[in-house]
Amino acid sequence: MKNRALAQLCDDYASRLRHFGGVEIVELKDSDAQKEGEKMLENLKGFRGKVYVMSEEGKTFTSREFAKKLEDDLMSGGSAFVIGGAYGLSGEAKARADVLMSMSPMTFTHEFARAILLEQIYRAKTITANTGYHH
Repeated sequence: MKNRALAQLCDDYASRLRHFGGVEIVELKDSDAQKEGEKMLENLKGFRGKVYVMSEEGKTFTSREFAKKLEDDLMSGGSAFVIGGAYGLSGEAKARADVLMSMSPMTFTHEFARAILLEQIYRAKTITANTGYHH
């Protein structure tokens, strides 16, 4: 991540998520949508959980709905999230999605999208754990 402030924010949420089992972040080198899609699909080979691909045409969820989905995913191998780069995602990458998910009908940079997604994953975990973060 080039934006140091967003990188620090992402690091903070990733650190908070360690309390709930942690999170693994895999970064791919910026490339065109097709090449990034191929690398993404390669990284997901063998993953048995649910794959969420971030896409503006995807479904939106409330934080409580999202928390329930993540909790349900734990029973079937967990959750993986895919955020496209500057040129979006290939059709093959989107086709791999179990869930096309939208954070908003607006477009965000992948750095902002990562920060928002990590915060929402953290929020979902705290909802499930009833910690009071989400009120």
